Amino acid sequence: MEIISHYFPDLTHSQTKQFEALYDLYTEWNEKINVISRKDIVNLYEHHVLHSLGIAKVIRFRPGTQVMDLGTGGGFPGIPLAILFPEATFHLVDSIGKKVKVATEVAAAIGLKNVTFAHARAQEVKEKFDFVVSRAVMPLGELDKIVKKNIKKEQQNVLPNGLICLKGGELSAEIVPYRNKVQVYSLSDSFKEEFFNTKKVVYLPI
Repeated sequence: MEIISHYFPDLTHSQTKQFEALYDLYTEWNEKINVISRKDIVNLYEHHVLHSLGIAKVIRFRPGTQVMDLGTGGGFPGIPLAILFPEATFHLVDSIGKKVKVATEVAAAIGLKNVTFAHARAQEVKEKFDFVVSRAVMPLGELDKIVKKNIKKEQQNVLPNGLICLKGGELSAEIVPYRNKVQVYSLSDSFKEEFFNTKKVVYLPI
């Protein structure tokens, strides 16, 4: 938990308590439904929670912002972002029902009020949002096609509405079709841990 408070020192008491509760909750649920690699659960805060919060190094969602987390798995990046931005709303979507169940139960256990959930495929979601976020779900081109229908026209944030993805590794081929629009941020500029050396946030206005 220290790693979260180090990079986000302005957390309220309530937010700190919510973040602190995640380790026991995910450890317990992960024994029933595998949403995080069992070897990786010890790295929950660095590899999953802080990684999710990398999006906050690119944008601070304004109150009233509506965000969809597509392919949320056990709730990443949606749950950490919902804790950090209590005045924005987050809709967490995954096509695997048991993963949605874990995310739903974790959110309920920590008292998150600004999240909703859907067991659905991306193509089935009809609502509109300011932003769609995802973590290593699918290539940018595929995501772009799927979520165009879900992005609102009205703007209320510093960045124009669009898609914000957490990605790792070599991205040059993936972003070629979007090179005049896409912005890529290296998380190693914000987080000093070795894990983030290859991690990036990719922002595509839509």
